[in-house]
Amino acid sequence: MDLGDDNERAALRKHLGGLFTGRKVICGTGPLAGMTDWVRILADAGARRPLLVTTARGAGPVPTEDEAHVVSLRSAHYPTMTEELRDHDRMVRRLPADLVAALDRYDPAGEALWWVDPFTSAEPIAGREVAGGRPSAWAALEDKVSVGRVWDAVGQPQSPHRVVAVTDRAGLDAACAELDRGAGVVWVADARDGFNGGGEFTRWVATAEERAAATAFFLPRCDRVRVMPFLEGVPCSIHGLVMPDGTTVFRPVELAILRSPDRRFVYGGQGTGWDPPPHDREQMRALVRRTGEHLRTLVGYRGAFGIDGILTTDGFRPTELNARFAGGLATLARGLDVDLFTLLQLNLSVGRDPGVGAADLEAWALPQMDARRTAQPKAVSNRRLVEESAEVGVSWDGDRLHRDEAGSLTLSLGPTAGGTFTRIRLGDAGLPPGSRIGPMNLALMAFLDEEYDAGFGPLTAPPEVRQ
Repeated sequence: MDLGDDNERAALRKHLGGLFTGRKVICGTGPLAGMTDWVRILADAGARRPLLVTTARGAGPVPTEDEAHVVSLRSAHYPTMTEELRDHDRMVRRLPADLVAALDRYDPAGEALWWVDPFTSAEPIAGREVAGGRPSAWAALEDKVSVGRVWDAVGQPQSPHRVVAVTDRAGLDAACAELDRGAGVVWVADARDGFNGGGEFTRWVATAEERAAATAFFLPRCDRVRVMPFLEGVPCSIHGLVMPDGTTVFRPVELAILRSPDRRFVYGGQGTGWDPPPHDREQMRALVRRTGEHLRTLVGYRGAFGIDGILTTDGFRPTELNARFAGGLATLARGLDVDLFTLLQLNLSVGRDPGVGAADLEAWALPQMDARRTAQPKAVSNRRLVEESAEVGVSWDGDRLHRDEAGSLTLSLGPTAGGTFTRIRLGDAGLPPGSRIGPMNLALMAFLDEEYDAGFGPLTAPPEVRQ
């Protein structure tokens, strides 16, 4: 299949949309603004008017009443994004009676397909089939304490590390002393209580006081932590899709993981302007191909996954495996054909024929992703910065963001159950090759501090150390 041909790509999108054609679809849970693209995809696929189960308004445009039915599910205020996302599966499996009644009015025969995010399991919800969720064996792959087994299985060099019980104070002290190369060590939690991400269950530790604070944080949240040296270099990810006939591999993505003077990691967005050295790029891509085939053999994996890590002086060192359609791949797809990739992931998640081979998909997508560089600067604050969704015109001078209603960039802000989500939309401007996302994400967070008292504080971006 030649996906460079508009007609063939349209035919593929129609085939993939067949998952929804003529069907009632329930979407959620999550912010309403986050479902705007879903509603458009469903309309294009010929689905019936969907029912959206929402927890907050979110940032950006929202579907109209003509486009979707909307019901609200009460959600608690969560101290972290991780705890909010963990609650998605619990919420849909303990639906209040009034919401169950609303579902039954919309879909009395129980035949609707429920479209969920990857933080919800693949088990049926309220008797309805699920698309987009993950079997428990796939979700378990994200345990950051045990992921070293995957790197061992695929022959990937990794940084030295120790797995230590949080209650073992002496063991933690010994691991820190052994692994500290002069810049401290990083602790990351296991997945005892489920997924964790966004650096929220990660601590950069260099002093006895920081070890004590980290121990106090982790004790109620996990049983074990992985201790590894702090790695200097560019945080990045590399993504693939496990297809029925092989693994499609894409290009590297830079991750805006910023740092504070008190050794906090602050997560931002992703960008594709940055390029690692060519030999590192090929090694990273080869790692994804080996990993995809290993996951297929290990748990019958299908669909998207990403590998996060650091490009250090010694090369790429992986730190985690994200067994889902992660933010880096979403950024790549946004610069190409995000609806096609979204539909492809959904079809793969339910075991439906994707209608395209792994090699054909890669032959079309990889050159396009290299040619069309883009970025999605983001910031998540645990403070409620706005009560209603808002959009602000801004411009960027290469150092700072400025309010500018005539500017080429749009800053979207929206309340969530855990605080406020913000992002910058670049429009069609994109990024020139070689541009890093870190400076723009720094400018975003500084702007939010100045204008909205977001609480990020002074931050810096990681340096490039690999030649």
